[in-house]
Amino acid sequence: MADGVVLPHMMQAQFQNGTPAVLGAPEVIEDVTMPEDEPLNISISISNVVCTFSTKCHLNLKKIAMEGSNVEYHRQHGMLNMRIRRPYTTASVWSSGKITCTGALTEEDAKIAARRFARKIQKLGYKVKFSNFRIVNVLGTCALPFCLNITNFSREHKEASYEPELHPGVTYRIKDPKATLKIFSTGSITVTAPRVANIQSAIEFIFPLVERFNAGPRAESTVSVNPEKLKNKNRRIANRVHKPELEVEDYESDSDFEDSEDFDSDESQD
Repeated sequence: MADGVVLPHMMQAQFQNGTPAVLGAPEVIEDVTMPEDEPLNISISISNVVCTFSTKCHLNLKKIAMEGSNVEYHRQHGMLNMRIRRPYTTASVWSSGKITCTGALTEEDAKIAARRFARKIQKLGYKVKFSNFRIVNVLGTCALPFCLNITNFSREHKEASYEPELHPGVTYRIKDPKATLKIFSTGSITVTAPRVANIQSAIEFIFPLVERFNAGPRAESTVSVNPEKLKNKNRRIANRVHKPELEVEDYESDSDFEDSEDFDSDESQD
């Protein structure tokens, strides 16, 4: 993929190595008076990549909760949560061996996290086979430099669903590439898709449609802060008991957990 993709009219999304260049909070672009012949840089941020995989064996959740580290057992739901620090992700583990991993920022990190969860469970004495790995959902956001008239937008596009009593944004579904967008009057757009590449394609698709409903530049948010309340809040935070950090397992390389006599490295991706 090229380093920069010039979108119609004013928009350009920045990419590096095939993934969005900005993975943190979306940047608000202040200068909206640029000439139309110059591209406008809009940052797309990926905030969550969800993946699933199977261990191909039955898991005793109570035993894992007692012997494992960084584990929360939810008996009423029949599952447990397991966390690791690098990459900072959370896994939901069921006794059937199905595991869902959330919190990764890239597809590569999601796969690394999934394999490390599998290794942690294997060390507890289970014959784990890492299989059926796939990315199931990706959440991305971007902020346009102008507000939108979403009421008129929803009236003109039959594909859009707008129920202000239920949700403040317009829901717009795209079949190809498959993606669901939430469009807000502030100019913020949230995209959920099965792949990271679909996020970029969805923004490229929707921008020419929403640009016609420009409602003016985004207003600067002004928040009044009470100094006394801020001081009390900082005091409460400082008085909190320091909690120990999550255990960090050090892996020198991917081969440290990919190649093992007891660990099946064969994978099937959908």
